[in-house]
Formats: sequence, structure tokens, C-alpha cells
Amino acid sequence: MNNKLVLAVALTMAACGGAHAAPVLRADITVISEIVTVGDMFDDAGVLAEKALFRAPLPGTTGMVSLDAVREAARLVGLTDFENEGVARVRVARAAAMVDARVLTELITRDLMARGIADGNMTVQASFDTPDLAFNAEAVTVPAQLVNLRYMPSSGGFAARFLVAGRDLPVDVTGRLKLMVEAPHLATSLPSGAILQASDIEMKLVPLKFAETAGIARLDQLVGKQLQRQSRSGLMLRAADMADPLIVQRNSHVTVYLRSGPMTLTVKGQALNAASVGQPVQVLNLASKRILHGVAMANGSVNIASTLDVAGL
Repeated sequence: MNNKLVLAVALTMAACGGAHAAPVLRADITVISEIVTVGDMFDDAGVLAEKALFRAPLPGTTGMVSLDAVREAARLVGLTDFENEGVARVRVARAAAMVDARVLTELITRDLMARGIADGNMTVQASFDTPDLAFNAEAVTVPAQLVNLRYMPSSGGFAARFLVAGRDLPVDVTGRLKLMVEAPHLATSLPSGAILQASDIEMKLVPLKFAETAGIARLDQLVGKQLQRQSRSGLMLRAADMADPLIVQRNSHVTVYLRSGPMTLTVKGQALNAASVGQPVQVLNLASKRILHGVAMANGSVNIASTLDVAGL
């Protein structure tokens, strides 16, 4: 290859490489730390990328930097040549993580759970003495930490200290806590004697102290059971409100079975009392007018002990 041609190609490549290597000033940047670096301010910053230029504005705020200020700061770190594509000033925004009442309540909840005061079945509701509590923290993985929590269960009062990323001083807050648990409530008004279905029940939060006093019923104590009185929608359901469904109604006609070995005798009778499965029933034998004593069965019949003399029917 001609030496002149080789030299021309080399000069062209050097010129292109030099143009490509010159840092380019950005017009609008967002940073997450308290320091603005050359790499934040310029594209293609090269080996100077980690050099500090300015202090960043506070988290969640924005500042403007003039072109003259950029030039002077860049010169001090050794950057004397950069491209400015019509930028007169640079807008510098600092990203923030919002630390509000929800975040602080989550930190309090974790602390109470770690100490065994709350568990996974509870919800902690916090009301803070300072209204509209919110802070702009640094946009870091852990923007806030709970340092100390004093909780008085008898009154619900608490005092807590937090560290918020980007703030020099700790944040002290006070307020009240409510420990809440889910309890079954009636979803719709139902008459006395209604058999409760799963769709008739909805879970709502109630204060733990109230639930402990009233008692929280399990679903297996409610579904398939019978309401003992007329109940309105929204009523918190208790096991004491329910009874096993009546399988035998008072004055209804029932079939009475006497089983003794391979022999089964049946008679018709009239129930003298209502009963659930397994409960005792008195039955008037319609033929002999005798009163029989048996136990209600799931199919609505009455079973009599096999020790009864057949003549006693």
C-alpha cells in the first residue's frame, strides 16, 4: 500500500477516534447519590467518570447548574475539553424514595412480629400524631430503618425512632397502634333457623382486644350450622350464635327403627321435641300411644336402643 495512503488513513482514524472520545455534556440528568460525578454529567466520560463535580440537591428536589460552573468544575478535575451541543445549563434531579406512614407502619409491624407481639394473622394499624407524615429519602435499597420502638399494649401508645437515608438526624414519631385480626361476619341479613353457607360469611378486621373478649369462631363452627336468632348483615359471628341444624322438627312424623341383630322393626311416630343429629328424641307411637325414647339420625329417622323390649313399642 502507498505510504501516503497509509498515513492518510491513520490520520483520519485518529481524528475520528479523538472526536468520539470527547465527552458530551448532558442537558438533563438524574442522580441517586449526594455527589454528581463526571460520569453523571457527561456521556463518554472515560477514566474521569468517577471524579466528583458537585454536591447533588436533596432527595426529591431539582437544581440548575450553569455552563460556566460546569466548565470550572470540569477543569478542576482535569477535563478541559468536552462537547456542548447547545446546552446553556444542566438540570440536575436527585431521585428519591418516599418514606411515608405506610412504610413506617410496615417497619413497626416487622418489629412487633420479631418480638412475638404480633403474628402473621394480625394487621397493625398505626395512627401518627404528626399528620401527613412523609419524607424524601435517598433512592436506596433500604430507605428507612427502625432504630427503637417503645410500645404500651395497655393504651396502644408508641414512640419510635427511625433513620431515613439522606437525612443527617433521626426521625422521632409518636402515635397509637391497633392490632387487628380477621373475624367472620354475616354478609347478609338472615332469619332465625337459616343454615349458614360459606357465601353468607365475609371476613372483616376487628380489634384484637375485642376479638379476644368476644371470641372468634372458626369457619368449621359456622358453615352448615343453624342461626339461633334473626341476624342482621354485618354481625360478627360467634360459635355461641350457632347450633347444629334440627334434623327432626317437633310434632313432625318420623320413622322409628329398632335394630336387634339381623332384625329391624319400624314404626311410625310423632316427634315430641326437635333435635339435631345425635340428640335425644321422644316419639309418640301413633299405634300404641306409647312414648318411645330414641336418638335423631342424619336421615331424619329415630333410632331406638336395641335393649328395648319389642313389646314396649
